[in-house]
Order: sequence, then C-alpha cells, then structure tokens
Amino acid sequence: MNRLLISKYNVQGPRYTSYPTVPYWEESLFSDRQWQETVARSIGESNEKEGISLYIHLPFCEQLCTFCACHKRITKQHRFERPYIETVLKEWQLYLELFRENNQKPLLKELHLGGGTPTFFSPDNLRFLLEELFSTVTISEHPEFSFEGHPNNTTYEHLQTLFDLGFTRVSFGVQDYDPVIQQAINRIQPFEQVERVTNQAREIGYKSVSHDLVFGLPFHTWEKMEQTIRKTLALQPDRLAFYSYAHVPWIKGVGQRGFSESDLPKGAEKRTLYENGKLLLEELGYFEIGMDHFALKHDDLYLSMQENRLHRNFMGYTSGKTQLMIGLGMSAISDSWYAFAQNEKSVEDYQFRVEQGELPVFRGHLLTGEDLIVRQQILNIMCRLETSWNREDARLFETIRDQLHELQQDGLIELSEDGLTVTENGRAFIRNIAMAFDKRMLERCPETQLFSSVV
Repeated sequence: MNRLLISKYNVQGPRYTSYPTVPYWEESLFSDRQWQETVARSIGESNEKEGISLYIHLPFCEQLCTFCACHKRITKQHRFERPYIETVLKEWQLYLELFRENNQKPLLKELHLGGGTPTFFSPDNLRFLLEELFSTVTISEHPEFSFEGHPNNTTYEHLQTLFDLGFTRVSFGVQDYDPVIQQAINRIQPFEQVERVTNQAREIGYKSVSHDLVFGLPFHTWEKMEQTIRKTLALQPDRLAFYSYAHVPWIKGVGQRGFSESDLPKGAEKRTLYENGKLLLEELGYFEIGMDHFALKHDDLYLSMQENRLHRNFMGYTSGKTQLMIGLGMSAISDSWYAFAQNEKSVEDYQFRVEQGELPVFRGHLLTGEDLIVRQQILNIMCRLETSWNREDARLFETIRDQLHELQQDGLIELSEDGLTVTENGRAFIRNIAMAFDKRMLERCPETQLFSSVV
C-alpha cells in the first residue's frame, strides 16, 4: 500500500457506529421527554414491519484486559449478578409501559448480549433474565440472537442454555495467541480453550461462530499475527472481526497504559498487519465485509452484503436493519433513528435511576433533518461502499466538493454528479471517506484527541 497515502490519511477519526458521533451530540437540546417521544414514534412506524433490536450490556469482568475500551466493572463477586439483572428487567418494564401507552407489543427481531463479559453471569441467571424478557414480547419468525463469550469462562452449560433459548450466534474474543502479547494485554487464553468452546458451539448447533482478532497490539509483528490467523483458520469460524487496536488512554485512563507507547506498531507498519492478514484470509475463502469484518460464503453477514441488507449500528455490523434499537443496562446506547440516548455509566448511578422509576438516560442527541440526511450517506458508505444523493440534498455537500475531488485524485473513490463509489484502494480508508461527510466534526474540528487513529 502507498506509504504516502497512509501518512496523509492516518488521522484520528470515528468508527461511525452512529452519526453524529458521541462527542458531537447536542446534549443541551436533548430531554428525556423528547427521547420517549422519538421511541414512541419509531416503534409505531417500524414495529409491525421490522420489529426491534435489543442490546443488553452485562458489564462485569473478573479481570481487566488492558487493550479494552469498553465500559465494565472489574469484580470477582458473583453476588452482583442477580441484583443487576433485576434492575435491567425493571428498566425494560419502563419501556414496556411506554409501548403500551402507544398500543404496541414489541416484535423482537434482534438481541445481543455484550459486555463486559456476558458469560461472567451464570447460565441460571441468564436463563432467568431472558425468560422474563421473552414473556413480554412477540419473537420474530426469524430472530437473530447472539452473545459474546469469553473462551476461558464459557461453559458447555452456557452454550446449551442460550441455544435452547434461541441463540444461534456466538462471538468469542480471541485477540491474539502470542504469549508475549497476551501478557502485555493481560488476556491469558490458550488456543485449547478457544478450540474447546468453538467445537462445543458447533456440536450444540450454533449456525454462526465468530472470532474477534485485534491487530496493532503491543509487540505485534507480521510473524506473530500470521501465527494467530493460521491458528484461527484451523478452527474455521464462520465469520471474523479483524479490528484495529484503538489506543485511547486519554479516555480510559490507566486501563490502556499497561505497556509503553513505543511497543505499539504504527502507521504503515500497523497497516501492513491488516493488509497481509486480509490477503491470507481471502486466500482461505473469507470475504471482506464492510470494514474490519470477514465471513465465509454461507454466513448470513456475507449474504446480507450480497443482498444489500447489511446494517451498522452501536453493535457493529448486523445482517438486518431495525429502526428502533433499545440498549438496556449500564452505559448502553439506544437508537430510535431520530435520536440517540446513553444510560448512566456507573452501575450505582444506573441502578439508582431505575429504582426511582426513571429511564436511566443521562445524555443523548436529537437528530435534525440535516443529521438524518448525512447519517444515511455515511451509513451507505460504511455498509455498501457507495452512496448517492438527489438534487435537493446535493446542496448540503457543495462545501465538501473539493475534499471529494481530492479523494478521487488519490484513487480512493469514483465520483459522479450525484454520488460516489469506494474503490478497492479506498476500502482501507473508508473512515476517511465517511469523515468527508461529517459536517459536525468539520464545523467543530477537535482541539484534543477524541478518536483512535484511522490507520
């Protein structure tokens, strides 16, 4: 890959699981009442046709992985499980009351358990949570239920319990198999554990097993990365997330300072890890999906890309769209399409608000008409590698015409009067292309670091 392009475009930038991105939310213009109004509007418009998605944040981890930027609570005290679950169910009841006021019973299309470590929770407690929740909804004819599992503590009972409840997809966090890297990120996890849970999931009947790999970790070289990829492919996961390590210690504090900055590969060296990894994955039958994802031809993520069903939200890439996504639990983010809302970030604040009978939202953003237009453009770029606009919307993009021409001159896009297509070379810079449309960031250039580096 052209080192001059890497140097030119290796700036900080969002991953665009939303637009506007969280640092540019207009929190002063947001209120709980307006949030509830957008939720009511969205479920009324889309529930019967699409259903809704639920994300449940299960934040507890027994130890800190120093590469992780997620909101979590480190503890070995499993007595916290049941009270937390009961709070999540109370929060859900608050949404159910809102739905009932609008004569809607939720049609549940997608459900994802994330964290934290969902498999920190016992199978019995997970069953209790899900059976209580399922008793309040209609489940779609073809639901997509998935969860994140830690290979070290995911048991056969976890896998069987969740499968019996309708879960067909599981994602295991592998990160890397090299012992030096595992020590640096405090994630000691042998290949045999990943092999065990992968084989058990297949034996039980899961239709899609995913592995998460991270490139750009401390001490990463291509030799180490290649060994991890080859071990991974020996297990033939149906899909892979191949993420760039996001080094954001200014946000997460000491958690991401377990190693020196000088230990991290940067720029062209880091990008080579991805490009070489991509070539190896493609040689062995995997197809690149959007950004940082790969899948085999039979997996629904690949099929959704072929059929233009691919969607992107706070859960990452999904194989289908729902207009309304409700996030339950501490720090979870919800999306009504017309607004975003984030829950309280600490377990204590979250539980206090819910016990007071309040939706535990502490900040959010109401999308303007212009936001909705830009949001769709960025979503098209991230999911379909192309976008187009009509004559009326084109006026919004006149100010970025020079930037688009520069992206075209650098061979990253093919530009027409009413749209663009990302080139093969441009796929590596998809975040930069999306950034050209990010009017809020362009109007308020950040003076401090807000995002990880694009490359």
